[in-house]
Amino acid sequence: MKTIAKLACPPLLAGALTGAEADRAAAALKVLAEPARLRLLSLIQAQPEGEACVCHLTEPLGLSQPTVSHHLKVLLEAGLVEREQRGSWAYFRVLPEPLSALRDVLA
Repeated sequence: MKTIAKLACPPLLAGALTGAEADRAAAALKVLAEPARLRLLSLIQAQPEGEACVCHLTEPLGLSQPTVSHHLKVLLEAGLVEREQRGSWAYFRVLPEPLSALRDVLA
């Protein structure tokens, strides 16, 4: 999966996208098209320190730990979040640059 951070396309309405540019933009949008992933991004960002572990996210989403972990893995592979291991806990933080790059494509 190509990361959103590497999304380098001209703005959608500025001209015709190449096939490769359209493929990259579509892949990025597919990652964000899942409601649980959008909620995860907002829940992580809303935490006091701007970071959260899976244990902070399962209850508000009403999803199991394996399901939340799967969605976090997809977000991580897409380059939308970063992961920091602290002992047995993994903490996730939203990366603003990839979301900004995607916003710029849609502008």
